[in-house]
Amino acid sequence: MPRRFVHEVIPVGLLQCNCSILGDRATGEAIVIDPGDEVERIVELLARQEMKVRAIVSTHTHIDHVGGLAALHRATGAPVLIHQGDLALYDSLDVQAQWLGIPTPETMEIRDFLKEGDTLGWGGFLARVLHTPGHTPGSISLVIESRGPGQQPEEGPKRLLIAGDTLFQGSIGRTDLPGGSYPQIIRSIHHKLLTLPEDLVVIPGHGGSTTIGEEREHNPFLR
Repeated sequence: MPRRFVHEVIPVGLLQCNCSILGDRATGEAIVIDPGDEVERIVELLARQEMKVRAIVSTHTHIDHVGGLAALHRATGAPVLIHQGDLALYDSLDVQAQWLGIPTPETMEIRDFLKEGDTLGWGGFLARVLHTPGHTPGSISLVIESRGPGQQPEEGPKRLLIAGDTLFQGSIGRTDLPGGSYPQIIRSIHHKLLTLPEDLVVIPGHGGSTTIGEEREHNPFLR
C-alpha cells in the first residue's frame, strides 16, 4: 500500500532551488513550497499525483525561490503566502534580476502572510511556521508533521523541517545581501532550529538533506 504522505523535492531554475511538493494521497490535497522556476514541471508532477494545491508558500523572497509564484498561482488558483517582512524584497524582483543578469519574472500582488506560530494544513498534515530571519528579514522555516494522533506512523512524516536558505548541510545562508544579518541568522538557528529533535530531517533551500543533530555536531558555523 503506498504511503499516504507525498514529498517530492524538485531542484528548479538557474540556482537549483529545492521546490517541495507536500501532499496527502488520501485527500488529494497538497502545498507547494518555493516554486522558484520551471512551473511546467511542478504542474505536471501535481497532475501525475492527482493533487489539488491548497497553498503556495515561499520561505523567503529571493528571486530563485519566487520566480514561479505568479505562474503557479495562475495555474492552480491557490493563495500565495510569505512573511510580511519579505514583501519589500519581493517588490524589488527587477533589481534582483539585474544582479543575476536574467529577465524579471512575472510578479503578482501578495495579500496573504504567515507569521511565527501560524499553522497551515492540508489533508492529514500541517506545517508549523517558525520566523527565522537573518538570510532575509522575513525568512521562515516550516516544521511538517501529522495533523493528529489518529494516523499510523507509516502514513505520515516523522516530522520534517523545510529550512529555506537559513540552514544548509555544513553551512548557513549568506547574509551579505540587502536585509541580511549574520547575528540574526545565528540567533535564529540556535534559538529556533537547534532546539528541534536531533533526528529531524532538514530539507535546505539548495543541496542535499541533513538532520538537526548532524548540523549541531558538525556544522562549522554553529560551534
